[in-house]
Amino acid sequence: MLFIPQADGAVQRRGMALTRRAITVAGLAAPLLPRFARAAEFTWRIGHSAPPDFSLHVRLTQAAASIASRSDGQVAVQVFPNSELGSPVGLLAQLRAGTVDAAPLTCQALAIDLPMASLPMVGFAFGGYDRLWAALDGDLGRLIRAPLRDRLGLEAMERCWDFGFRQIFTAAKPVKLAADLEGLRLRTPSEADFIELFQRLKALPIVMPLSGIDEGLRSHVIDGQESLVPLVQAAGLFRSLTVCALTNHIWDGQWLCVSGKSWAKLPDRLKDIVATALNEAGLRQREDTALGEGLVRKALESEGMAFNAVDTASFRTALRTSGYYAGWRKKIGDDAWAVLETYSGRLA
Repeated sequence: MLFIPQADGAVQRRGMALTRRAITVAGLAAPLLPRFARAAEFTWRIGHSAPPDFSLHVRLTQAAASIASRSDGQVAVQVFPNSELGSPVGLLAQLRAGTVDAAPLTCQALAIDLPMASLPMVGFAFGGYDRLWAALDGDLGRLIRAPLRDRLGLEAMERCWDFGFRQIFTAAKPVKLAADLEGLRLRTPSEADFIELFQRLKALPIVMPLSGIDEGLRSHVIDGQESLVPLVQAAGLFRSLTVCALTNHIWDGQWLCVSGKSWAKLPDRLKDIVATALNEAGLRQREDTALGEGLVRKALESEGMAFNAVDTASFRTALRTSGYYAGWRKKIGDDAWAVLETYSGRLA
């Protein structure tokens, strides 16, 4: 699973603890880079925000070893974890300037400069991974990657890396229909897109720090919260939150973006080697995410948490009626919206 600091800041850093478990179970280890007799012709730096034992870093390091081997040492890739090269916003600026060669960037981070990049985050657009990956590996992904190249000067690899779907957790009340959210006081991230989604569903979004959730539940300031499943385990919130509605209401991931200036310097043969290795690593990271979340869910069930499916159609109807989808359609345009609905089904 990926580390994304954009939505919910430090909360997400703690929520990604599941990745350590996924790596341990999968037996992953960061490989040693192969040694070659000659110096590399191209030396790249990849920066990201995850700790070195997260799947993101491990898979990037494996990709670096693969690139060195397949290029016979022509391309050396150094991977810097823990924001050593800067924050995501800083990395985006460095990519555009060409002072950093590559970095994984979230849809949300990219959307600051390119609203089209936020398309995968439309509320209740995808019920699960089958449709999501079909979209991002297909026309929707191509629709996003083209302006990343043409407008931001970034060459995004074809396989988007995973962060996960977000779910709704409550202390007692199950959420199965959109009507169940009406009046529900729900802790949400501070980002406007999250707040708008729940306001349109007639919930009462409340922004508070992670440390305040337990007290907020005890004092009835909040009735629940929304987040990734692993966050609930990592933060010990399963002691207060006992019900999880599998809403899959928002998804985010990271595009592995290469500076256009760095990309242009590579011969076509080396471009193919780099892209193949990074895309293979992205697919493996997706598998890590699925494995890790499955393990966390079993652990939470053993602690007494109940998981329930929801009627996605009721949420879509409520959002359609409220004008939520119409607003998104206006923001990103009819043509892009039509591509989204090719995979999601009718929304607006």
